[in-house]
Amino acid sequence: MRGIKWILAFSSISLIFVTACSPTISAPSRTTIDDLERTVNIESTPDRIVSLAPSNTEILFALGLGEKTVGVTEHCNYPPEALDKENVGGFSTPDIEKIIALQPDLVLASGRHAKEVIPALEETGLTVLALEPKNMDGILEDIQMVGKVTGSEEEASRLVSQIENRIKAITDKTRDMEKKTRVFYVTWHDPLYSAGSETVIQELIEKAGGINIFQDATGHKTADLELVIARNPEVIIACAGHGEATDKPFDWAKEEQRLGVTEARRNDRIYQIDADLVSRDGPRIVDALEWFACFIHPEVFSKPEGGD
Repeated sequence: MRGIKWILAFSSISLIFVTACSPTISAPSRTTIDDLERTVNIESTPDRIVSLAPSNTEILFALGLGEKTVGVTEHCNYPPEALDKENVGGFSTPDIEKIIALQPDLVLASGRHAKEVIPALEETGLTVLALEPKNMDGILEDIQMVGKVTGSEEEASRLVSQIENRIKAITDKTRDMEKKTRVFYVTWHDPLYSAGSETVIQELIEKAGGINIFQDATGHKTADLELVIARNPEVIIACAGHGEATDKPFDWAKEEQRLGVTEARRNDRIYQIDADLVSRDGPRIVDALEWFACFIHPEVFSKPEGGD
């Protein structure tokens, strides 16, 4: 009897020793630093997500999270299934009460929401993650970040790999081109706006084998028409799809008499691109790159599949 007690006591001590020396196995971390440099803690894999930007919505659906997306803005029109989701208001002016009523586990916001919307949502206890990428690499990093916090890491890695391969298919052909085409990008025509360095537009032009005639400017700026004429663009790409004025920048570029002296007009190399492709920091940015490559170097690149 005494021997049995000794054996049980020894076993208990051994179990305590082994347990104490064994490494602690914790749940996967859902803590991340968002694009506004905020530390965001995701306690569990979210089942209800609200998106406050069209680009965020496109990321969610591309990762297969459409069913978990319960609210979007009135501007979230892609993919078409997004139109069936609850409308929480405008991109800049979302309805806080509607968002709260949807009881989301996660809200995907943007830098535009930093001052008022994010604090208002966090005051109610909601978890908010802000996406505000600065460039194409940042877009891919944000896709990975959304994948991490939603438990969709594999889907995110697969999507990023596909996008990277499509980008590489373009840059492998344009990187060492001796002839770089001069490009003027028209954001808007009245007043005349274009894009300079430190913009995704600049990246698209460069990766597609072009030279942005306003690369010496920074950000999105007003452009002087006389300077456009002096720099003589060989290609003009006009942004299309700003509200009801869908084709106005394109029509302006085609009809403005003073542009008649430019090589772009003389050679009929004026194109338009969907604003949703170039202005949304989501997976379709690679679609925009393929279109830019086709516009700038049609001798090398054909129209993207499904293109008009």
